[in-house]
Amino acid sequence: LNSHLLRKILLHLWSPYSFVFNNRLVRCSDPGISAVPLNVPADIVKLRLEKTLISRVPRAAFYNLSELRFLWLTYNTIKFIHPSSFVNLKALKELRLDGNLLTSFPWEGLRDMPRLQTLSLHNNCLSSLPAHAALFLPNITYMDLSSNKLTILPAELLDLWFPLLGQQERPVQRIILGLHDNPWLCDCQISMVMSLTMSLGSPVVLMDQMLMCSRSLGQSGMLLTKAELSHCMRPSIQPAVTRVISPLGSNVILRCDATGYPTPTLTWIKTSAYTVMQESPRVGVRWSIISLNGLSYKDAGEYRCQARNMAGISEAPIKLKVVGVTRLSHLPKKKFQKIPPKPSPKYRKTKIQLQYTMEISGFSVVCFLAYSALFNNKLFVDELICQFNLLK
Repeated sequence: LNSHLLRKILLHLWSPYSFVFNNRLVRCSDPGISAVPLNVPADIVKLRLEKTLISRVPRAAFYNLSELRFLWLTYNTIKFIHPSSFVNLKALKELRLDGNLLTSFPWEGLRDMPRLQTLSLHNNCLSSLPAHAALFLPNITYMDLSSNKLTILPAELLDLWFPLLGQQERPVQRIILGLHDNPWLCDCQISMVMSLTMSLGSPVVLMDQMLMCSRSLGQSGMLLTKAELSHCMRPSIQPAVTRVISPLGSNVILRCDATGYPTPTLTWIKTSAYTVMQESPRVGVRWSIISLNGLSYKDAGEYRCQARNMAGISEAPIKLKVVGVTRLSHLPKKKFQKIPPKPSPKYRKTKIQLQYTMEISGFSVVCFLAYSALFNNKLFVDELICQFNLLK
């Protein structure tokens, strides 16, 4: 028997579940299964667990399936997925979770699937998408969010799917997106999504453009294309001043106001440290100020106030000039007379002379000894003179 046939026989003999194994594919649709099976061959590339009673996907549920490329967990009763459920699925390209009971999804778990391109969450119970989801979706080219309970899309996702011209860090990636059959809040945001997807060269292609408005708006499930929607407005900036001249050491406040719909966000662009304050007194209006205390020459330059929303981006420059002269009092240099250093007492010398007379073999010897004595009691002989006289 070859290895594939033997594996198939073993699965049927030893497994309490109903498995179908063919060409490295395992499919299980036994309604008696309530947990992710553990006895799945490690070398399979496609796993389908469908129409079971599985309600939870635990930590590292597929850790041994490092070669898995397609994972279908469709039409079960899954309510919870652990953030580490997909650890070691580095080869996975397709994840389908259609027809479950998910109210949330562990988006950070997508980091364990760097090659994932297809993500389907069709027909679940998702009511919102977190802003941080955009951090883990840059490689997704097919995403189905249809038939959920979504009403709005976070701005971070819109920035990912519809990057502003000149703002994208890499080439725009096309994506097929399913948004239909959700109770969308039909305002400027969703209207802009529709108009962008229908524009020439749009990076997003909708599976179905028949989006419905939320019934809570009194539009009775009206199609988005027929609803009366407010239109997005590109930001407009009104700086308080465009040029500021301030003396050195003073305090300055720069302010700019912006209008737009949706309400734009404001950013100051300048390589300097400063304090920023922002406030939006009403929808469509926002102001921002920066406070510069104790001006120095490095604070001078151009400050750009940037306003941005999904309809576009605008900037306004404010030039700051710092004037003044820093006066320094110069004291006359004091002339110092060089005084030769005194020798250290340690090296001070003392001259000592001695006369010594003695008789040796009929001679009278008279010696004069001159030496220097240091204070550390060491002697250094400078001169020694001896005179020999014959005794009478």
